[in-house]
Amino acid sequence: MAKQRESRWVKWVVSRIVRFVLWFVTKPEWKGTENVPAEGGAIIAANHLSVTDPLTVAHFLYIGARRWPTFTMKDGVMKIPVVRSVARSTGQIPIKRGSADAVKALGEAEKALTQDGSSVIFYPEGTCTRDPELWPMTAKNGVARLALTTGVPVIPVAHWGEQNILPYGSKKPSLFPRKRIQFSAGPPVDLSAFRDQPLTATVLDGATRAIMADITALQAEIRGEQPPAEPFDFKKARQQAARAKRAEQEEISETPEGTTTDTDNGKNSTGA
Repeated sequence: MAKQRESRWVKWVVSRIVRFVLWFVTKPEWKGTENVPAEGGAIIAANHLSVTDPLTVAHFLYIGARRWPTFTMKDGVMKIPVVRSVARSTGQIPIKRGSADAVKALGEAEKALTQDGSSVIFYPEGTCTRDPELWPMTAKNGVARLALTTGVPVIPVAHWGEQNILPYGSKKPSLFPRKRIQFSAGPPVDLSAFRDQPLTATVLDGATRAIMADITALQAEIRGEQPPAEPFDFKKARQQAARAKRAEQEEISETPEGTTTDTDNGKNSTGA
């Protein structure tokens, strides 16, 4: 029998508070809830638009699909006293990125999936999308690795609308009028081509692309738009920006002192 990871009374209180708040702020539209397994371990793989996502994704999963949402949460969030207590009482999994504890957290997620039969939510992108048009970006391989290791289904979930409540990088939410939030869950991602194979980089990359392709297709259906042929690569974009900045700095440092790059036909700053 699956272990009860959460405090029932804390779940009751938290779920009602979240539902009350979201009722005032959002107008949710949910599709595909029947694709979320009614019981047993399941990876819920969703795109990431805004820091408000955890609330709306949890709302979709708990009310729409009737599954309790379990998140892997940044350790920084877990350091907030009240949040830490609530998170632990509701079965959330803390994770420290870039540390040995990240491996431990993935082990905890694996246990939640295989032993406790939990539905665990992951953002494969690892952060809010930086795509200029807010399409899903390239993703990390952690979700694919966990899926192939455990054998549990990966349910792709796409959503759209949270960026109208609080865009990434903004500190001022727009709560009224109520925002339309659309969700769509698809059938389990077909990972049969990657199962029972050594977990090489090629296999993990292929499985990750399959997961993100299904999420992107669902979002394209919600938006009624065509997604880009290639997903935005945040890592490459940062590298290109860094190279451009270095090149600009080198150009400035190589400019002879007392000269200018402007062509002013010998005029001074007054135009004379």
